[in-house]
Amino acid sequence: MLVRHKKTMGLGAVLAVSFVGVLILIFSPVFDGKTGLEYSDALFNKLAKGSSYFVPELKDRLKEEQGTDFGGTDIKMENADAAARAAKLLSYAKLNVRVKGAELSISGNLANALGVVLEDSSAMYYNRGAEVSTKYGMDEKEVMTTWWDVLNRVAKEFQKSKRTEQANVIFEVMRKGIEPAYNFYKIEPQKVSEKALTLIGMLLFYVLYTMWWGFAIFNLFDGLGLSAQKAKHKQEV
Repeated sequence: MLVRHKKTMGLGAVLAVSFVGVLILIFSPVFDGKTGLEYSDALFNKLAKGSSYFVPELKDRLKEEQGTDFGGTDIKMENADAAARAAKLLSYAKLNVRVKGAELSISGNLANALGVVLEDSSAMYYNRGAEVSTKYGMDEKEVMTTWWDVLNRVAKEFQKSKRTEQANVIFEVMRKGIEPAYNFYKIEPQKVSEKALTLIGMLLFYVLYTMWWGFAIFNLFDGLGLSAQKAKHKQEV
């Protein structure tokens, strides 16, 4: 197909080539050894972690549950090994635990136990996993998954016995304490306010880069004489 408008064709070609050049740069490891996508993903993970520390709020929430007892709660773990790991953690939290195969019978102070969970969550949040591992003689991530599993089963038993308020407290500790600590482990937290200019710059770049490609296509098609025209309708008599 012949070029009909050399000026717009040339502009479109420049925009398209430069767009591809920048795209290649984005996929090159030039951002502290990372590609542009890896760098932005790491940044957003740091910012997400920076706004996900709820341990102080959760500790205040536990004050309302002081004196609340497990009340001889029975749960069944996946297998005997899982039950043994759970018993080790629960015993450290000064709970009374009886183990029979994969079954656990738990009694003791609920708030104190959840306080231990929050201490472990806080240590993991700040990437001090060695503290958690040394405390229990287990891998730190295994500790957190075991806590999550135990509390999930306990909360469900509480729901069955109509102890809804205590179940909700446990779920809150799991969601706001254990999960951020586990999911963001070994990521350095950063506040959004510390990276405000970077975020604004990335947003502006995304908008401009999208428009960049759009103008490239528009000018290329215009150069080939394929620009859109308004359809003319005959007036009905």
